[in-house]
Amino acid sequence: MTAVVTETPEVSTMDRVRTFAARRASVLPTLAAIAILIVLLIGAQVEFGNFLTPRNLSALLLDHAYLLVLAVGMTFVIVTGGIDLSVGSVMAFTGILGAQMLASGIPVWIVVPVMLAGGAAIGTLIGVLVQYFNVQPFIASLAGLFLGRGLAYVVSLSSIRVENPPILWLQQTRFLIGEWYITPTGIIALVVVAAGAIVMAVTRFGRTVYAIGGSEQSARLMGLSVARTKVMVYVISGLCGGLAGLLLTAYSGAGYPRYGIGTELDVIACVVIGGTLLTGGRGYVLGSMVGVFVFATITTIISFMGAEQAWTHIIVGALLLLFIVVQRAIVARSDRQT
Repeated sequence: MTAVVTETPEVSTMDRVRTFAARRASVLPTLAAIAILIVLLIGAQVEFGNFLTPRNLSALLLDHAYLLVLAVGMTFVIVTGGIDLSVGSVMAFTGILGAQMLASGIPVWIVVPVMLAGGAAIGTLIGVLVQYFNVQPFIASLAGLFLGRGLAYVVSLSSIRVENPPILWLQQTRFLIGEWYITPTGIIALVVVAAGAIVMAVTRFGRTVYAIGGSEQSARLMGLSVARTKVMVYVISGLCGGLAGLLLTAYSGAGYPRYGIGTELDVIACVVIGGTLLTGGRGYVLGSMVGVFVFATITTIISFMGAEQAWTHIIVGALLLLFIVVQRAIVARSDRQT
């Protein structure tokens, strides 16, 4: 009796790539963002020769800690299929409110919770409008934008300097690791990223967020807490806005009612570049962190070149357009497969 030996067809590298792309389509935009970040860093080093230094790379987190915190909250909202245009105004309102309270002699242990509560309150209002009054997220968060900015101007029309040592300590302190450094504001931002990533990945709340973004009707039929979750994602975004107000106040040493104008667009761009689908259902907090670092790297490169910062928005706009096209292609591919 002779055994029949069958030859297994050889799988080419291109076939492996196609298989990976088909099975991991949701992570492709994030991987693309990582690739763009690496190309930017290498290109800047080749061009300037002194870009990839511990000082410059540490400054990326130092200068954009507040943006990283806002991106975490925005990721939760966008994954549900919503949007939050109020984050810049919330940041400005909580920042100027905290600065005013500190200038009045109120203890910092009271001021910080009030700042966080103020952001969460505006987020709750937006969530209630979206969920219980069927207001479109764009309109509801636009109302929150005007409310936050208006409240900021009510508190003060001018800048208020912050001289409170515990607040200034958040930015002025440097924890050195060799030639690298990190500030308490950077540590807070990274803790928020880690917490957001864990919540989205391993908790029931996170799975509900993804389910709502995939199909809200299906999530309801599955018995998931759709109403509570939709309100909570805006509360989280507002809370992140309040925390970002604290970080920006510590970073600048002052509260100012005009802080954060246009920041909501920067945050949305970072989240989308990081791989979060604008239509909801797909996205990663860690991807949003990559998007923030892409934005920060572009800003730093423009500064090294001595060019106008307007080029930052031009380049980010081009990347945003590219990633939206990639997202549409991924969605169309998924629809064909289903």
